[in-house]
Amino acid sequence: MAQIAHVSFNAFQPIREIGSGAFGIVWECTDPRLRRRVALKKVPNIFMNLMTCLRTFREIRMLSGLRHDNVLSMIDILQPANSRFYQELYVITELMQSDLHRIIFSHQPLTIDHIKLFMYQLLRGLKYLHSANIMHRDIKPGNLLVNPNCLLKICDFGLARLWDRENAQNMTHEVVTQCYRAPELLMGARKYTAAIDVWSVGCILAELLQRRILFEAPSPIEQLDMIIDLFGTPAPDAMRDASEGAKNHVNAKVPQGPKTDQLVQMSPQMDPNARISVAAALAHPYLFDGRQRFHADVCTCCDPMRRADDLEPAHTAPFDPQWEEDLGRMSMFELRDKIYQFVLDRVPPHGIRLCIDPQLEANVNVAGPALGQGPRLSPRMDGRN
Repeated sequence: MAQIAHVSFNAFQPIREIGSGAFGIVWECTDPRLRRRVALKKVPNIFMNLMTCLRTFREIRMLSGLRHDNVLSMIDILQPANSRFYQELYVITELMQSDLHRIIFSHQPLTIDHIKLFMYQLLRGLKYLHSANIMHRDIKPGNLLVNPNCLLKICDFGLARLWDRENAQNMTHEVVTQCYRAPELLMGARKYTAAIDVWSVGCILAELLQRRILFEAPSPIEQLDMIIDLFGTPAPDAMRDASEGAKNHVNAKVPQGPKTDQLVQMSPQMDPNARISVAAALAHPYLFDGRQRFHADVCTCCDPMRRADDLEPAHTAPFDPQWEEDLGRMSMFELRDKIYQFVLDRVPPHGIRLCIDPQLEANVNVAGPALGQGPRLSPRMDGRN
């Protein structure tokens, strides 16, 4: 094997900040190896507790095995300066210019053609993730990145989890941003399926059509009440996995029927077992124009000489759910070593490994306050701003 060269991060300085939050901070940079703009995400405090450590390893492990037009690709992970005392990771991904949340709440035009194109890509990416045995568990407009040509990519796998279809496991119900949280989660279900992602997709469709959040309540219980007010009281089968407290709350309410609204008819069912599948949603006539537009103007799977054999491909080597069980038995110290070894085992672009300079933190802190937010985009169908 050819020797891997090392390049100091001094030549890889942030250009501007494009996002920040509880997840960390993201900068736009130029990768000196690829000579193109990329996004650099700093994931801080990864050993703050065992859960944070688990989620970090899950995310980088999943991202390393995903290659799809509608899923954000990880290009590289910077090697920590010290195998024992590192506290953060720096992940390099594709650079995207905006997100669906910013577009929805801007004054930019958003046509039915845009909506169909965005929904097709969201479902196409979700089909790929679910076929890889991945539940995203935080589908929302802010996690759907968009470029000027209307290419959409699902990002942020911090809450994602491998899903065993044959052997349901107990999982936390405190996932998914509340506005997009499925009713079974709001009712405390510990065993649930990837149908929770489909509920989030339905909420996003409504938000795109109305340009406002469909369900936005101060608390989870009030969120559940809002859903019941619109969809009606759930049948007993829809509450099979709910907590006793949630069942008592729902049964104490005056029974209601669903509102006869076209939007409600298009939305997912309250019962996760009756909820439309991603494959069935992709086959819906509503998305025909979006599919045509995507494969004519946006995708990389088709070119002028050929069409892809499968326009909505599944993952060819799904993750083994057993890996999730093995992960759950590791201590924080074992995970620290696993993460470091995982970074070392990756083959970097062009065989050149970027390393974190010990002075990077100081350099970033100096540059940080002067950095601005990324531009808002006008998602025109011709790809121009």
